[in-house]
Order: sequence, then structure tokens, then C-alpha cells
Amino acid sequence: MIVKRLVVLLVGFMLVISAFASHAAQAPEPQNPKKKTTLQKYIIAVDAYESWKATPEKVKILDVRTPEEYFFVGHAPMARNIPLLFWTGKWNQEGKKYDLKRNPDFEEQVKKYYKPTDTVMVMCRTGERAAEAVNAMAKLGFTDVYNIVDSFDGDLITDPDSYYIGKRMKNGWRNSGSPWTYDIDTTLIYAPEEQKAK
Repeated sequence: MIVKRLVVLLVGFMLVISAFASHAAQAPEPQNPKKKTTLQKYIIAVDAYESWKATPEKVKILDVRTPEEYFFVGHAPMARNIPLLFWTGKWNQEGKKYDLKRNPDFEEQVKKYYKPTDTVMVMCRTGERAAEAVNAMAKLGFTDVYNIVDSFDGDLITDPDSYYIGKRMKNGWRNSGSPWTYDIDTTLIYAPEEQKAK
């Protein structure tokens, strides 16, 4: 009887600890409304890497930047690239930036590589497109999807006395000490099916 109680207590304790551990790394809700998601699950890049490193078979890293960003700027070596938006090459004078257009295959590609029960941590450049991607995945029935709020490049340095003011050197995957690379794993890059068949 005592052994049974000890086993029950030990199992209960382990369940509480594992539940706490799975949520311990969760970041607070971001102040930027463009980084908020319907699932309300947030994590910073360094904790996303540590979560993946602890359980790579369970935690998936998804990079939703354009293929050009993924290829030329660098990426996490384990991150699959499924772009949410594509670069158009068209300059938007009013917005002072290049226009992007929605990837019509985003949802189909997500369903191809992930199950709705998977733990997916999503990054983009700054966390805003990642939030859009998380919301799109939530509409598909995904429930354990996190926005990596500082994403790959991180937030801007706003200290007026800093030599690096206006640069994205504050946080983010690239600045956190987490591994990143320019090398391409062809099993993780995005290419429409018709291009892969050629």
C-alpha cells in the first residue's frame, strides 16, 4: 500500500515538473501588437534553441521568411523554410520598402510537414510575420505553436548613445549564440513541387 502511494505521488510529481518545464521557457506577451497571436504562446530565440536541443524529435523550428532571406542572410540549421510571404522586387514608395505577397501554398506546405499536435516554434525576421504564420496555423487546428518573438534578426537597438542605434543586434537567433549557418540542407528548403520535380 505504501509503495503504491509512493508510486502515485512520484508519477504526480513528475507530471507537475514536466508541465512546469514545458512552460518555463515561455516568454511574456509581447508589447508589439503585431507580434501577438491567437494561441498566446511566445518564446525567445535562445529558449527556442534550448527547447529544440533538449527534445529535437518533439520540437520543430519553422522559418517563414522569404527564400532569399533564408539563403542570403542565414538561418538556423534545423529550421524548415516555408515562406509566409514572397519578395516581389517591387518598390513601394509610400511604405519605403519592397512589397511582399502571400504564399498561396503556405497552409498546404505546413500540413505536409507538420501534424496539428506538433510543437512548432516559428521565426521570421522580427516576429511579426511569425505571428501571422502562427495565426494561420491555429486556423488549421494547430494548438502548440509558439511565436519566437525576437525571431532571427532580433529587435532594433533604440539607445541614442549606442553606436549600433537602429541596428538589429539586440537579441534574436543570430545574436543569441544559437547556431546559424549559410549552408543549405536541401531537405529543408522551400521549393514549389513543380520546381522540385525538374
